[in-house]
Amino acid sequence: MRSYKILHYLAWSCIICLGCTTTQYTRQAALPPLPQNYAVKSDSGSTAAMNWKQYFKDTSLIRLIDTALVNNLDVMMAYQRIEVARSHVKFAKGQYLPFVTGGGSVGQQNYGEYTQEGVGNFDTNFSKNISESQHMSPDLKDFYVGIHASWEVDVWGKLRNKRKAATAKYLASVEGRNWVVTNLIAEIASTFYELLALDNELEIIQETIILQSNQLSIVETQKEAGRANELAVKQFEAQVLHSKGLEVEIAQKVIEAENKLNFLLGRYPQPIIRNNDHFTSEIPAQVLVGIPSELLNNRPDIKQAEHQLTATKANVKAAKAAFYPSFTISGSLGYHSFNPQYFISPQAVVYNIVGGLVTPLINQSAIKASFRTAKAEQLEAMYNYQKVVLNGYIEVYNQMVYMNNLNKIYKFKNEEVEVLTTSIETASELFLTGRATYLEIIVTRSAALQSRIELINIKKRQFTSLVNIYRALGGGWQ
Repeated sequence: MRSYKILHYLAWSCIICLGCTTTQYTRQAALPPLPQNYAVKSDSGSTAAMNWKQYFKDTSLIRLIDTALVNNLDVMMAYQRIEVARSHVKFAKGQYLPFVTGGGSVGQQNYGEYTQEGVGNFDTNFSKNISESQHMSPDLKDFYVGIHASWEVDVWGKLRNKRKAATAKYLASVEGRNWVVTNLIAEIASTFYELLALDNELEIIQETIILQSNQLSIVETQKEAGRANELAVKQFEAQVLHSKGLEVEIAQKVIEAENKLNFLLGRYPQPIIRNNDHFTSEIPAQVLVGIPSELLNNRPDIKQAEHQLTATKANVKAAKAAFYPSFTISGSLGYHSFNPQYFISPQAVVYNIVGGLVTPLINQSAIKASFRTAKAEQLEAMYNYQKVVLNGYIEVYNQMVYMNNLNKIYKFKNEEVEVLTTSIETASELFLTGRATYLEIIVTRSAALQSRIELINIKKRQFTSLVNIYRALGGGWQ
């Protein structure tokens, strides 16, 4: 519950006031604390902590996910966003440290006799206070090499808070990558189970076409024997044509599902290796949902939102510090001479050190605008954090209820399939003995076919629900 307390703190005191520099905000509405338990059930542990290779049992699916984690374009882009954020952290750290530069210069000037510099140099050469080596010619040369340092003393923590903000954004980018991985694994698994379901549907349709074709042959024979009419033949023939149309339609869906997987794997279309038997024989994994507060540590999107909130808080402090004076120390050290013969000598050493204090006095509109922008972004980040936490809880809750209901639906649908399968055999026997019409055969077989396809879809929804709750709990990125 530590992370969630941020919401209540920000709700009361997230607005930093600087007199008339910004408008006072009233108390912002905050979500109540997370429930201690889910309304349906809670467990002592969470499946989210389980590695995805342990959660998914199908070896073909595991190989697909392994390939995607290496080749998926979204994952690659997420890694680059991490590199960008890491560079911003290094830049912010560099701002906090002194800037040291080195350089050198070589020059020559010729002063006219009737210029102030020319007269001064000419007169200086007659001075008894200088040696001959210090005499200057009309063509005045200039040689310099040295280092320069400048350091802004971070009295008010402006640079320190910018570094904190950059670090928090880097951590947010890491969690963003983890969330991409979680969603990628979930999408691959869902599409894979959809593909297995389509394969099983296609197999059922093909079996049905064979049975319907055999039934059509029987009716055609009965017509020749005068026991059936042309209408019965046409009805059975239409049923076969309808099933063949379904076969083509499902085959197209298989191609689309395969290519969706290939896209997620970052490769061009090719066959997906799979075992259709796993779909009917595999028992869905048992899911432990844990307790709601574990979402704060498991879900990458929640941790990402928390880091973003931390970054905006640091940005507000940095924007506030812009109203205060800035103190800068600068200095230089090097060799400076008009004669290269004496360039590297103690007498040519020059140095300086300066301390400066600068504070904004007039026209602070830009600073005020920057401060107000930082405050608005902080409030937006707070609301986003609330939204992500609320969404995570609701996703888990919905999937838990959905899984329980799907188990009941599957049980009823399975019994329905068994009843309709038996009724097909009964209707066929009655039809052969003349005690049932061909319409009863057609209606019974159509209902059985539809029921078997629906049973497969329910099984697919069960697997999809298991994938979704694993994702909702924040699993997959470990």
